[in-house]
Amino acid sequence: MNQSYQHLLDLRRLRDALGDFATGVTVVTARGADGQPVGVTINSFASVSLEPPLVLWSLGLQSPSLEAFESCSHYAVNVLAADQVELAQRFSQSQSDRFAGIESTVGAGGTPLLRGCCAWFECRNEMRYPGGDHMILVGHVESIRREEKPPLIFHGGCYRSLA
Repeated sequence: MNQSYQHLLDLRRLRDALGDFATGVTVVTARGADGQPVGVTINSFASVSLEPPLVLWSLGLQSPSLEAFESCSHYAVNVLAADQVELAQRFSQSQSDRFAGIESTVGAGGTPLLRGCCAWFECRNEMRYPGGDHMILVGHVESIRREEKPPLIFHGGCYRSLA
């Protein structure tokens, strides 16, 4: 077996094994330098620290939204509810205006806060670190909101909800 094929096989095995770890699904939103809203679906969200309140997430270096998220003053992590699969799909695909027809309110730094989520973390864009083929972004949580709703889960390449 040639080394290139083995590498691809190993990447597939890694991706499949990572898919065994169930995660929540979020859409991270911000305002770009041009004032236009930007948003991406991510499941790499995690808590870093309670004192100070820090969270992290990562975005691929090839993402067309990377520059906007690296330079914005604030962003919001919108934790999707179980009934928001359509939003998760919309913000994970390339389309010209992901926000068309989407209801939102305005958060810190003008960030769009998507309606119907189960939690929102409004963050000051605090630190960025290179992480292989991704950029790791750390946000200082300035505000949180919650609603009692079941979260959307991603596991094994599929959207799921808690039983």
